[in-house]
Amino acid sequence: MSYDKVEVPEDGEKITAVDAENDELDVPENPIIPIIHGDGIGQDVGPAAQKVLQKAAEATGREIHWMRVYAGESAREKYDENLPEETVEAIREHRVAIKGPLTTPVGAGFRSLNVALRKKLDLYANVRPTYHLDGVPSPVKEPEKMDMVNFRENTEDVYAGIEWEEGTDEVEKVREFVEDDMGFDETIHQGAVGIGVKPITEFGTKRLVRKAIDYALENDRDSVTLVHKGNIMKFTEGQFRDWGYEVAEEEYGDEVITEDTLWEEQDGEQPDDAVVVNDRIADNMLQQLLTRTENYDVLAMPNLNGDYLSDAAGAQIGGLGIAPGANFGDGRVLAEPVHGSAPKYAGQDKVNPSAMILSGRLMLEYIGWEDASQLVRDAVEATISSKKVTYDIERQIEGGEKLATSEYADEICKNIEDLA
Repeated sequence: MSYDKVEVPEDGEKITAVDAENDELDVPENPIIPIIHGDGIGQDVGPAAQKVLQKAAEATGREIHWMRVYAGESAREKYDENLPEETVEAIREHRVAIKGPLTTPVGAGFRSLNVALRKKLDLYANVRPTYHLDGVPSPVKEPEKMDMVNFRENTEDVYAGIEWEEGTDEVEKVREFVEDDMGFDETIHQGAVGIGVKPITEFGTKRLVRKAIDYALENDRDSVTLVHKGNIMKFTEGQFRDWGYEVAEEEYGDEVITEDTLWEEQDGEQPDDAVVVNDRIADNMLQQLLTRTENYDVLAMPNLNGDYLSDAAGAQIGGLGIAPGANFGDGRVLAEPVHGSAPKYAGQDKVNPSAMILSGRLMLEYIGWEDASQLVRDAVEATISSKKVTYDIERQIEGGEKLATSEYADEICKNIEDLA
């Protein structure tokens, strides 16, 4: 495809799909990777992440050819719109990309630019690994017990956005339908009301759970936990649970065993090379994140539960400034940090870029560059352990050296050189 306002690197090669459904890609040693620096602090963390990821690629004998694309404020300056089709097509064509945080302006035509990108590209699994790096302050006593990967469904649930505003003719029609036609006449209080519909489908659930189980099998994880509120919402979240078990029992054979079978037939002894699939009620799972952290490995959740649980897990390892994330589709990934754009700090060369750097690590792992991915993690951890950190961590530790965003990225690059 030709682009109007995007420059395609001449020396790089495209990543192509061999079998997109099974995430099999043909990745050259010099791939073209689109990058959106992002809004607000994106102008700081985007270039910092780009520098570190490039250094890790070079240290392992490769080179990334970055393709700058635009969304949010930078897109408004170039295209006079927030999410130009060129940006979407660039990511679609090149399959692997990374972005910084985006702010959706009021009245922009989108509830969220982030959600719009995920939907347009069908990036249906939001994946957030949560692990503690040595030296990062944490509010819990043993943050090292957290080593969890959250799979959050990205396209359904309350984020599908089917709702009606109070005082409108439409909401009164829905109220009438619910109360009179469906017989739930005591469900809704009288007076003003807003009503929303929460869709959870078999298709959306099964492909998300499939992704989570595949990840667990490929990465030697012991369990996949379906997190839901099915005790109350029996036909949406309860169905998520049931469909999840159907995937496990019907598609994976001896590779997967349910928790019930584990105890009824195996006396609690997990077979080698088998993943245990279990389920937990969402509110109980929030408690067990703290009380039984080490018992959980991979979580698979509907959209809203995944939002809550992944942020809560991130808090245990030091907060969203450290927490990485990425959105996965079939043969496609868009890495992005969990945190927002924090416009009041924009351009100050101050904030912590670790979350975007570690999101890039996920991207490297996805394209099969495990050596470069591990270098990034080890170098970030070595930098933090040496107490050469950005202001957010420096103020919480004794004897720290406060670095600017760019200086911190340079320090990580030095550690990559030393570790390579």
